[in-house]
This record gives sequence, C-alpha cells and structure tokens, in this order.
Amino acid sequence: MFSHSPGPIGIFDSGYGGLTILHGIRQRLPEYDYMYLGDNARAPYGSRSFEVVYQFTRQAVLKLFDMGCQLVILGCNTASAKALRSIQQRDLPEWDPDRRVLGIIRPTAEVIGNLTTSRHVGLLATPGTILSGSYELEIAKLFPDIRLSGVGCPLWASIVEAGEADSPGADYFVKKRIDMLLRKDPDIDAIILGCTHYPLLMNSIVTHVPPGVRIIPQGEYVANSLRSYLDRHKSLESMLTRGGGCQYLTTESEEKFSETARIFLHEQVNVKHVDLG
Repeated sequence: MFSHSPGPIGIFDSGYGGLTILHGIRQRLPEYDYMYLGDNARAPYGSRSFEVVYQFTRQAVLKLFDMGCQLVILGCNTASAKALRSIQQRDLPEWDPDRRVLGIIRPTAEVIGNLTTSRHVGLLATPGTILSGSYELEIAKLFPDIRLSGVGCPLWASIVEAGEADSPGADYFVKKRIDMLLRKDPDIDAIILGCTHYPLLMNSIVTHVPPGVRIIPQGEYVANSLRSYLDRHKSLESMLTRGGGCQYLTTESEEKFSETARIFLHEQVNVKHVDLG
C-alpha cells in the first residue's frame, strides 16, 4: 500500500500550533528530514467531536504515509487526545504494522513527576482536550499521587493565529483563565500548556503566574521523548532520511499559511497545498 523506502518524520497538526512542536524537535534532532502538514482549512479541532477528529486525523496520517513518512507525530493535543489510540489500535495493524504514530500527551505526562514538588499540577488546554480527560488518564497511570486541575481556554489559539498574542485583549483572557485555574487549586506549582499554540502567549502567561510556579511548554519534552524512542527502536530509526530538510503542506491557501507560519517560526517557509478529503 505504501512505499517501504526511508522517508521523513511527519508532523501533523490541525493548525499552526504544531509548528512549536516541530521547532522543538528540529532543535534537538536537526539531522532528520521532516514533513509538516497543517489541516488549516478545517481548524480548529478543539470543539469538534471525537469521531470527526478521528476521521480528519486519520486522513492526515494516511496522506503523510502516502508521501513517504514512516513515522508520524500528532503535534496536536486534540488529535492526540481524541484520535491517537484509535489509529494505533484500529488502523496501523491494517495499514502497515511497521509504521508508527505517536502523540504529545504521553511525553508530557512522563516528565511531570519530576517537575512538581507540591504534586498539584494545572493544565491549560482547549475545551476538547480538557473534556477528553487524556492528561488525567496518562498522568494517573504514571503518578497516581498527582492531582491535576484543568481549565479550558477557548479563545487562546484563535488569538495567537490572529497575530494578537501580545495585545491587551490577549492579556485579559490569559489572566482570566490563569486566575480561574489558581482558584481551583491554589497549591499548583506547575502548569502544563496543553495546547501547542500557548507558548506564543508566554510573555503574558509568566506575568500572571505567581513566582515559583513552573510553566511547562511541550516542545522540549516531546523532542527528548522522540530521541529516546528512536534510540530504542533502531529498525524504525533506520527508515528515516537524514538531510536536515523540512517540507510544509497545508489544506488552506499557501499564501495564508506562509504568512501565519512566520508568527511561529520567524522565517519564511515554502508550502504546498494538499487535499485530504
């Protein structure tokens, strides 16, 4: 069904936030080739049902496999929460049992035990990720003593994509949700940014978080987890090309993607339009 030649690492997101994951991975593993796919035409996924997110994510993974990727990272918390398990258990055995699809929730859960002293952790994420309970499940498996409190931030991703991350309006909404989270549990000493857009709000976030509370963006931890995964899975690692290049694909207009990607990457990118439906 698919080519068995070595190929790039695929990174998928419903929008642009996965570019923060791509950036973190490329900083840590610059030698590999990458292919980034943004389903920007159908973003955001945060408010969509489990079934719709699964179908959309499945189409994106198939596209990346079809374009030569042997490994795909779901650089999207909503897709990781709502689609990853189904794709791993239902689809991969049928498509190609040698290929892999990995998410970004598990790598964050794996390190959280080392990043909190009080064992009270906060989560800021899209309403869909909060409702999925995925972070609670993963963290409870590894660290049952940790208490996780989550707050949905419905507007944050849209604010970032509109280029308004440093505006007074953004600051108002950031403060509102952080205050809500700390009212839920004043003993929180670490906050997971459970949406890949949120690192771009960091200037505002650090202003409203009390001293001593650690902010945890995901890029660095996902990258470290991927390095460890490839070290343990040498046969998969041997199927990855090493040229240090990156291709960008979008389901939206190429011009719009290039313009918005600059907010995340601070560089001009060449992008190609693809259809998933």
